[in-house]
Amino acid sequence: MKIEIWSDFVCPFCYIGKQKLELALDEIKGKDRIDIEFKSFQLDPNSPKYSGQDFYESMGAKFGGAEKAKQMMVSITEQAKEVGLEFNFDTMKPTNTFDAHRMTKFAKVHGKDAVLAEKLLYANFTQSKDVGNEVILVELAVEAGLAKEEALAVASNPEAYADEVRADIEEAKQLGVTGVPFFVFNRKYAISGAQPPEAFLQALEKILEEEKPVSAFENLSPANGIDGTCADGSCAVPEDKK
Repeated sequence: MKIEIWSDFVCPFCYIGKQKLELALDEIKGKDRIDIEFKSFQLDPNSPKYSGQDFYESMGAKFGGAEKAKQMMVSITEQAKEVGLEFNFDTMKPTNTFDAHRMTKFAKVHGKDAVLAEKLLYANFTQSKDVGNEVILVELAVEAGLAKEEALAVASNPEAYADEVRADIEEAKQLGVTGVPFFVFNRKYAISGAQPPEAFLQALEKILEEEKPVSAFENLSPANGIDGTCADGSCAVPEDKK
């Protein structure tokens, strides 16, 4: 099974949705045979890099003021706790995520995109690290098992893997994706948003059932007697029972 996840590293429901999917995956057999790919999406491509701005003030322009944004984040923090996540919005650093997506594309080449994606989400929401910062990105890449010199080369070159990120964003448009997280299963089914683990489990079970190999035919021919077939240039003629 192939699961593609369009998400952004500053999207709280992307982290919550990822966690809910993983809770569902823990309930099924053979999850190690499921291929998960993280796809790039930017909630705000024009968001500036972090330069000391307050998180709530930064979000206030989108949610009708800093105080209203703070109230919304209290609710989201509680939802995160329900699936074992700790969100620290008070110290979070709003930033542009394009470079984080570029680094994730580099990690994908080495089969480490899922590992790095988790580290980026944790760094942003729990540790309040600036995931748009070059030094932080390299540190997280190394923690994910990637070579430091290669990660440095990617971080310092703004065009490294940039086309791959843009391709994901364009593909999302073509698929009609307007919000994240957005989960696509085998390019046949989709789930939008941080749905309950039960919804993911139901989808996973449905797809796994579809993927089961077709069993061999059960031969219902009589166990004795000539069956009236032709093979190898000759025919076996059934006896006339009249």
